[in-house]
Amino acid sequence: MLKMHQKTAYITGGGSGIGRAVTTMLVNRGFKVAIADLNYAHAKDVETALGPQVIAYEVDAASWDSQTKVFQQALEHLGGRVDFVCPIAGIGERRSIPNDPTSKGFIKPDLACLDVDLYGVTYTVSLAVQQMRRQEKDEEGFRGKTLPIYTAAKHGVVGLTRSYGVYLPEEHITLNAVCPNVVRTSISTADFYDKLEAKGLLTPMSSVVNAFENILDGKFSGQCLEAGPNGGIDFRQPAEHLDRETAELMELLYERAHPLHQPVSQE
Repeated sequence: MLKMHQKTAYITGGGSGIGRAVTTMLVNRGFKVAIADLNYAHAKDVETALGPQVIAYEVDAASWDSQTKVFQQALEHLGGRVDFVCPIAGIGERRSIPNDPTSKGFIKPDLACLDVDLYGVTYTVSLAVQQMRRQEKDEEGFRGKTLPIYTAAKHGVVGLTRSYGVYLPEEHITLNAVCPNVVRTSISTADFYDKLEAKGLLTPMSSVVNAFENILDGKFSGQCLEAGPNGGIDFRQPAEHLDRETAELMELLYERAHPLHQPVSQE
């Protein structure tokens, strides 16, 4: 019989908004949680509010070096094992492509949204999967679960989840995504959120946390759960293939790529 252990979690963006709500949920479920946030003061506030089951770190989610350093520190604090990883750190929409028609020459686009919301998420997923592959299965048969969160700038995360997530269950690892509509966080302004709330268009935080709990308790992988204003959640499926031949082709491409994503020992 496998020995029961205290479950552990690592969350980026845990200092506020959805990250803080998910951290609270996990602590209430008995998890030991490491949270990492660019705003260390906010992360420290969460640590103080939730007690000794939480430890805060400062991280730049857009930096692989920063993420690796903090993940290693958190892993050591968590006892060398992490059961649940949530890359929640994100930034809002911004003017990425310069739009001044009177400008001279060419200006480099601002890709900070991609740096944090896509590349940063992929960094965290990569750290999580590499670590989970080294871990023994827990009493429920999993090496770990990871799920990136999706915002307007992170369409690529859905592609990552649906493509890479189908390969991992055979290694007892799951990868899923939560796709919330607009939730009241620090990304936008109070006036904007008040306007949406007055129209009944604001998604309640409880709905988002419910989606996380569904993934935490489930055995599925490669799925995207949407959370909307009415408080419900839905498993959003990808569009159907163009025709039968395309479906067959995609299955062959999946089989061809499969060996690339299987663990290979370097020894």
